Amino acid sequence: MIQMTDENTTNELYDRIFEEEFMPQIEALYNFAYHLTYNEADANDLVQETYLKAYRFIKKYDQGTNAKAWLFKILKNAFINDYRKKSKRPTQVDYEEIVTYHGDDDSNYSSYMDLREELYQGMIGDEVTNAINALPVDFRVVILLCDIENFKYEEISKIINVPIGTVRSRLHRARNLLKEKLREYAKSLGYNDGDDS
Repeated sequence: MIQMTDENTTNELYDRIFEEEFMPQIEALYNFAYHLTYNEADANDLVQETYLKAYRFIKKYDQGTNAKAWLFKILKNAFINDYRKKSKRPTQVDYEEIVTYHGDDDSNYSSYMDLREELYQGMIGDEVTNAINALPVDFRVVILLCDIENFKYEEISKIINVPIGTVRSRLHRARNLLKEKLREYAKSLGYNDGDDS
């Protein structure tokens, strides 16, 4: 925990920690948030909420430790809390959005490259991305944290607040689910079931 006596010095330290340790993680946080929400606006809101909470509770952060893991845990908890709130309220429809959508002229539609496509372009194919996104959230989270963000099992355990054995079990099951989902795709690329390459 950070402890200082002079308030100005303390605020300067917090600002420096925020800029040097927290802000460099923004792209990774957005990526993770997007894969949890499947919505650009919700992902941005989740990242913003994460940074607000991180600054609010910065006194609890141990300077120089794993800022990325600390932020990911805050984001994951914010996602779960938001998910619980949304699941308890009735479905809402934004009528203005529907009217705007139906009022648009399709010929004026301009396409754009999605941020997640840009980030993962060449890294994993659409089939793999779709297979990961189709996983139940508990399995998707461990795959993203381990195989995309390269967290260690111990770090993942702290982020999602489960024992390391559960992390290993979920990761094993998630990879097996992915293997089954991607079997036909792999065959179409010329890979055989017994092929180790």
